[in-house]
Amino acid sequence: MLNVLGYPSRVCDTITRRQLLQAGGAGLLGLSVPKLLQAEAALPFQNPRAKSVIFLFCFGGPSQLETFDMKPNAPDDIRGPFKPISCRTPGLLISEHLPRCAAVSDKFAVIKTMTHDFNDHSGGGHYIQTGHRWQVPIGGGFNVTPNDWPSMGSVVKNLSQHVPNDANREMSPYVVVPNFLGRLQEYRVQLRRPGETAGWLGRAYDPLNTRIDKRDAKDNPYWRDCSDDELNYQIQGLEFRADVTLDRLDRRKSLLKQLDDQRRLAEDYHSVQAFDKFRQQALELVTSDRTRNAFNIRNEPDKLRDQYGRNLFGQSTLVARRLVEAGARFVTVHYDCVDGYSWDSHQHSDDVAKHLLPGLDQALSTLLVDLDDRGLLDETLVVAMGEMGRTPKANKTWGRNHWSTLFPAVVAGAGIHGGLIYGETDKDAAYAVSNPVSPEDLAATIYHALGIDPDTRILDMQRRPIPIVDGGRPVLELFG
Repeated sequence: MLNVLGYPSRVCDTITRRQLLQAGGAGLLGLSVPKLLQAEAALPFQNPRAKSVIFLFCFGGPSQLETFDMKPNAPDDIRGPFKPISCRTPGLLISEHLPRCAAVSDKFAVIKTMTHDFNDHSGGGHYIQTGHRWQVPIGGGFNVTPNDWPSMGSVVKNLSQHVPNDANREMSPYVVVPNFLGRLQEYRVQLRRPGETAGWLGRAYDPLNTRIDKRDAKDNPYWRDCSDDELNYQIQGLEFRADVTLDRLDRRKSLLKQLDDQRRLAEDYHSVQAFDKFRQQALELVTSDRTRNAFNIRNEPDKLRDQYGRNLFGQSTLVARRLVEAGARFVTVHYDCVDGYSWDSHQHSDDVAKHLLPGLDQALSTLLVDLDDRGLLDETLVVAMGEMGRTPKANKTWGRNHWSTLFPAVVAGAGIHGGLIYGETDKDAAYAVSNPVSPEDLAATIYHALGIDPDTRILDMQRRPIPIVDGGRPVLELFG
């Protein structure tokens, strides 16, 4: 469906003569398709349920059978080592290692039936964060490519430029914390997993990434308390040293301009244009009081920081709340696989019980309560999920392999029905019995919550109109 100036109209097989004349007339009047699309894009975020999105991404694939779709009556080699506990949602069997989430389950809905057929981390991670299938690079690999689809956050950032007199221009519309996905994973080459970048939309719409280092190769800051010195949330590529004054920064900007003048002689115009825009935004952000204050979690009470958890995921989730409070529209918080496994629990479930579930339980439950206490939950969509689930049949040490056929997602805020279970699964948590939800459906739902028509098209680098979602539908049953 092509949405022109806010009016949806089917093209190709069901286009009407009237619509064809209207489109042709617009062309005669000098309003080309790109200009029509530009006019359409000038009206995003109409009647939104949510002003912003916090996306908690548990990369590696949390097990449905150890989290929100437990099957205590399944055979011994399927049901898992954990027991379900009571919660505020009738019929929801939630893990004993998620007691805080159980206590606030009336604030969130569980989609039990997320599903896709991209049964690997990079492809699945790209699919979940963009709503489009990943085109595997020629020769293979796991890294981002310039041909990747833009993430939902990048699309939001692109559409944000069409908002006139935006009061939040000092804050990046799209932020990823604490690192780009893959940065702390141990590989022989630098790894950056696909899905979170702007891809073919251009670098200007990449997220504002922060950078947090680990102490050494064996360190996992997600599994321990982090000091305030560690939690400095430097902007990736623009680490701001204390000895760099605003005057020196201005002189650096002048030097960059001289270098760019030379670069323009050799580089493609569009690439330079995107780079200029990226550099300008980054320089504005690094000197913005609103940005620096949002990352300064020292301003939060110690008691609240303890409730989130002093580990990297907990404190980054708190930063996400501060960022949306400051005006960010889309914030992704990565719970990455630092050791190469973590949520990707092939070997055993010990880490799931000791670190992963407690960390998620603490951060997610506190975020929902904190947003609610501040009056922000009604205008913030919270999504917590991985890119896949785990195989119903476990190995002898209770490790499970990849299973993208079925996995859960937690959604809350922005008018989501609290205490709702969406979709039914079979007796082994292997397949959806009703209401399967695809990554396209998820993306359409998120865009819908933000007041973005899922039928909207954006222009790629060749100025061709491309749909932000191809075939998905918003899951309206989730909303009140």
